[in-house]
Amino acid sequence: MDYLLHFFFRLILLAGLGLGCAAPANAETVRVLTVQGAISPASADYLLRGLDKAIKDKAHLVVIEMDTPGGLDASMRDIIKAILASPVPVATYVSPKGARAASAGTYILYASHIAAMAPATNLGAATPVELAPMGSGDKPASADKPVPADKPDSSKPGANTPGGSQPSPAGDAKTRKVVHDASAYIRGLAELRGRNIEWAERAVREAVSLQASEALDLKVIDLVATDLDDLLKQIDGRSVKMNGQTVILDTANATIERVMPDWRSRLLAVIGDPGIAYILMLLGIYGLIYEFSNPGLMFPGVVGGICLLLGLFALQVMPISYVGLALMILGIALMISEAFIPSFGALGVGGVIAFVIGSVMLIDTDVPGYGVPWALIIPVALTSGLFSFFVVGMALKARARPVVTGAEEMIGAPGEILEDIEHEGWARVHGEQWRVRSNVPLKRGSRVRVRARHDLILDVEPQMENDHV
Repeated sequence: MDYLLHFFFRLILLAGLGLGCAAPANAETVRVLTVQGAISPASADYLLRGLDKAIKDKAHLVVIEMDTPGGLDASMRDIIKAILASPVPVATYVSPKGARAASAGTYILYASHIAAMAPATNLGAATPVELAPMGSGDKPASADKPVPADKPDSSKPGANTPGGSQPSPAGDAKTRKVVHDASAYIRGLAELRGRNIEWAERAVREAVSLQASEALDLKVIDLVATDLDDLLKQIDGRSVKMNGQTVILDTANATIERVMPDWRSRLLAVIGDPGIAYILMLLGIYGLIYEFSNPGLMFPGVVGGICLLLGLFALQVMPISYVGLALMILGIALMISEAFIPSFGALGVGGVIAFVIGSVMLIDTDVPGYGVPWALIIPVALTSGLFSFFVVGMALKARARPVVTGAEEMIGAPGEILEDIEHEGWARVHGEQWRVRSNVPLKRGSRVRVRARHDLILDVEPQMENDHV
């Protein structure tokens, strides 16, 4: 019996091993990440986490489908660092038709192991925009280092030419330094991937662009693919250099897994929008102000605190101008001061002006997709200003009204004497019995008027017939 059980156990084990050997090997996995819109901290977080997960899951290839007008330099560099350090090949695919990889997208395309584009797409225009106002504390252009003469690309039209020309404006040195840095950066990426170095530098210095077929002819990209399936078909069997090693891609029968942004990436994308961050910050400030002026309500303080923290988190990952932020806070403070220190509109108008100027200066970059729009600034400024003046008007009207509550309301109140008194006795005031004092004798039933209050004793005087209450 034991022999039979042992025999069947071995038979089942061998059958299992046989099935495992007979089963086809798992197909290679291709992770697809999609980026649409400006390169921002949210998109960088999404790509970095998607790439990390692909590395942990040992994916065969990561494809970044991209359609972007550009974005922030810091986010772009974080993405490129992750691509360069990745042990998994990364293919950047400008898709769908009509998409673009402008500005920051061009750098990411150059950094990828495989660069591909769909028909009717374009790339280029990689000149960095100003990230700070020029003309403040910069050295003259002549103090900047000249471009070496052995770099022919730098003397092309639109590039900065060394010496022999009129000195540039004082603010131009900063622009030249930024362009030189960006040019060297993309030139290094082009050398690393064996792509067109000359055109890469022109894309930075002259902001030139190319459509897909031209980019393929100039060896700016590796291939043109109509769709993702065509891309995987074309790169099947292609060799890619990975940190000194050569990897042969096997994508003919690859399993495609699309990784969409999760709730965290979507939340970052929402609050990372300059307009949303702007509104969150204002809601936070006004909520806290309302809570401090009306302690104990709790709801405005809680909501205001959450909104302010979310707004500040969004702003701290953006290129904000602290001068603009300070002007906004000053403007809000002046508009609020108008409600407590009436200045016939001087503080309110000054606050609105400071608020508008600060809002315009808040996002300190010309990157497409970033900046607080006028369509949002003007309504918010007008609403804040009108609210300030409305509060002031209500305060002035309330100040002119007689007191209707509290101890002060007793002054001038009518009453009736309950007993004959010489100097002190009892009277009914507001339906309550009060101890009263009078400088003249009063008969029971006499009508009196309160002159003053001393704790629980009222000073009264006879009420004349022509007195109006």
